[in-house]
Amino acid sequence: MTPARLPLFLGIDGGGTGCRAVLADGRGEILGRGTAGPANIASDFEGALGNILQAAREAAGEVSLTALRAGLGLAGANAGAAADRLRPHLPFARSTVVTDAETAALGALGDSWGIVGAIGTGSVYARRDGAGLRQIGGRGLAVGDEASGAWLGKMALSRALRAADGLIPGTPFLSALIARFGGVDAAVAWAVTARGADFATLAPEIVASRDPAALALMEEATAEVNAAITALQPSQPLPVVLIGGLGPVFAPRIAAHWTVRPAVGSALDGALALAHQIPD
Repeated sequence: MTPARLPLFLGIDGGGTGCRAVLADGRGEILGRGTAGPANIASDFEGALGNILQAAREAAGEVSLTALRAGLGLAGANAGAAADRLRPHLPFARSTVVTDAETAALGALGDSWGIVGAIGTGSVYARRDGAGLRQIGGRGLAVGDEASGAWLGKMALSRALRAADGLIPGTPFLSALIARFGGVDAAVAWAVTARGADFATLAPEIVASRDPAALALMEEATAEVNAAITALQPSQPLPVVLIGGLGPVFAPRIAAHWTVRPAVGSALDGALALAHQIPD
């Protein structure tokens, strides 16, 4: 590594499904990339830490992590003292830890004002304007993450079990969902230990299905997305950018209500931009 390429910057985007890292020099040239498993520091701190460091080492290659300025946008960073707990374990020369919503907004909006919804395994929303950044959501599947892949999967399985009990009308999709696990008891046993990423594996089938139960669930999810955006909109509505695995699914569903724009960049771009903002 030549002096001309110093300092070096590392961006890390950690979510409920996976962690990505990118190494760049001061000119913006990408020098390395890395990937690892889930990195929600609130729901699985030890696992997230291991995956963050694995992705960082893979991106850094032969460069010591202690030489890097790192910007980390992580799921769960807004939960209690999770971010404070993480900081002493980070080996970087300098680092900043924020929520994945903040880096999503930084990457998706660039220098513009707007509202970002990051809808993947989990969901989180943020507005950036002259008053700064305001975030809502991003509280995890146990108490939130509405419209996310994990939420869709959890809700679908819950309704399938209720249909099996005769509490709501059954549909072919709900029956097939129970059957894929081998019956009600097996489905419950799976759900007891399932994490958000596990529930999210059911989302593609829900999105693609034309079954009445799946369609109704998608309508509810769309209403949740619209409610979050409504809560963030100022008196003069801002443009909306939806990112994450389900962003492209919901973008056309909300286009009649809001001005929807494509993302300028990714959450990983936002994390790298955050690293560049770290002072000398």
